[in-house]
Amino acid sequence: MLQALIFDFDGLILDTETPEVLVWQDIYREHGFELPVDEWQKTIGGYGISNFDPAEHLARLSSNKLDAAALRLRYRSEAAALIHVKPVLPGVLEIIEEGKKNGMKVAIGSSSPHSWVDAHVKRLGIFDYFDDIICADDVQPGRTKPNPDIYLKTLERLDVPPDAAVVFEDSPNGVLAAQRANIFVVAVPNPLTVKMGVAGDVTVSSLAELSLRDLFENIQKARDVPNA
Repeated sequence: MLQALIFDFDGLILDTETPEVLVWQDIYREHGFELPVDEWQKTIGGYGISNFDPAEHLARLSSNKLDAAALRLRYRSEAAALIHVKPVLPGVLEIIEEGKKNGMKVAIGSSSPHSWVDAHVKRLGIFDYFDDIICADDVQPGRTKPNPDIYLKTLERLDVPPDAAVVFEDSPNGVLAAQRANIFVVAVPNPLTVKMGVAGDVTVSSLAELSLRDLFENIQKARDVPNA
């Protein structure tokens, strides 16, 4: 029986990832270069696939005429302004509310720090929706997604077994983390990660397409396959 819904944050509850890449693209182009989007995409949802740092990369491209720290500060300021006006993504609140009506626990499992996630969740007015929020701060350094630690810690804090939970993710790093924790995962690619072919046990283009009933049916079908 399904007992818990666990949500990634960046790109899943709030589209922080599109503004971030757009800002870096603008900064790169201002200096006559192109952001290597393929490398940037590998960092989405965690740092296990790549530790690409656009500020350091652009500084090197400029033969160190540009200062990486200054570039990073500019990026953070401009991206933050864009992200601050973004709403919760479609379908997220509906499936959370449906889950809570059915007595389920609801949590966030994110590779971002609490300082980032908690601030945005409070700004969006949804902090009280969640029974717990697990972030990079809650696991050992270097153990964010695609390692399973964040999701294993979430299960532990919710006191729920892996087969009684479902994870909602938008990135390959996140999907892999959920799979390594043996949790059923629904992939919801955003405009960036859809180009990476991200897929889960179920894949939808928006959570607005998915009801709790659909989710139950998909989980049951997946579990029936080995017995077919």
